[in-house]
Amino acid sequence: MFKITAYPSIVYLSNVKRIFVWLIGALLILISSPAAKAQTYRLSEAAEISVITCGPDVNELYSAFGHSAIRVRDPQLGFDYAFNYGVFDFDQPNFYLNFARGRNFYMLAAYDFADFENSYRRAERFIHEQVLQLTYAQKQKIFDFLVWNAQKENRTYRYDYYRDNCASRIRDVLQSQLGADVKWDSSSFEPQHSFRQKTDEYLGPLPWGDLGIDICLGAPIDRQMTAWQYMFLPDYIDYFVQHAQVKSDSAWLPLTRERVVIFEPEPIDAWIAFVHPWIAFGSLLAIVVAISLWDWRRQNLSRWLDVLLFGVAGLIGVLLLMLWTLTDHHDAASNFNLLWAFPLHLVGVYLLLKRSSFTTGYFRFCVIQLSATLVFWPWWPQELNVFLLPIAGALLIRSALIWRLTK
Repeated sequence: MFKITAYPSIVYLSNVKRIFVWLIGALLILISSPAAKAQTYRLSEAAEISVITCGPDVNELYSAFGHSAIRVRDPQLGFDYAFNYGVFDFDQPNFYLNFARGRNFYMLAAYDFADFENSYRRAERFIHEQVLQLTYAQKQKIFDFLVWNAQKENRTYRYDYYRDNCASRIRDVLQSQLGADVKWDSSSFEPQHSFRQKTDEYLGPLPWGDLGIDICLGAPIDRQMTAWQYMFLPDYIDYFVQHAQVKSDSAWLPLTRERVVIFEPEPIDAWIAFVHPWIAFGSLLAIVVAISLWDWRRQNLSRWLDVLLFGVAGLIGVLLLMLWTLTDHHDAASNFNLLWAFPLHLVGVYLLLKRSSFTTGYFRFCVIQLSATLVFWPWWPQELNVFLLPIAGALLIRSALIWRLTK
């Protein structure tokens, strides 16, 4: 029989959301649950396989993209399971170290669909179902694969937040098990976004989370996606499954036989950040301008301000450089935020405090560098977040002032 056993310390998360836990320190949802351990098991003719799409939580970064799963229901045999690729285990060896290095390992778990459904109902997130139009042989093949994949020795996979996550795994299961019997129709779909642009779209209500991601991830996520790559998002799994065709005997039929709205909550207004980045950084720029005017009039530097500004920017730069060179976070490579978050700003702070003769030369270089950064802001290969313009402006103003007053 198809049996359910418990795994210790398992965490259920939604989709690409987990992507950003390490980037900005977002909270995780901890839910203990069972997982699947199964033998070969024959479905009845009444069995159904569905793709489940769950809505986002517009107020939480880790669930802002929604979630996907596969449902296998057999009313004659009396089981109804969710197969969820969005699971990881805190007890795995070196969990936190691997997380920081970008070596994230997630797993497939199978458990009662009622538990899956209730968790999303409690969170007031919609649950939509697409019942697939499959032959008995196709259902059995998919089910056999899922049961095999849920085994302890097979369940773990190397997670990539844009290319291998809980949503893209649904696509890959269907493609691998149906093969030439499935056609993904993208004829009416025109790809026109990068990974970053879709991330910005989903994180619009969460500007600080969006900013953190834009700082930490570099130019690789600014490439335009293909239609296939859009399916890292649950909404696009829903879209392409709806438009796909499957071969049944000798005829091609819609892959989706029936759409079911399992749960549709009342609309929830997005939480508005108490302090928006524009307000925070705009205020910082205003303060920097005011202090700089005062410094110019008295021909003396407020060195504490420069140590703070360039010290923080330099530390951010060191972090970005480490993410690029010392981890497996491939999308952190080629990060043009290093133009303003320049690691050598830490050297500039040292020169400034030591009143070195090299101070003038370093900050003259910063004036040139930051001026070029701002002038070409819209045209760099990486789409830099506009919230950072006041920061770059503040660094430029202080660089120019230090250059002039240390000559």
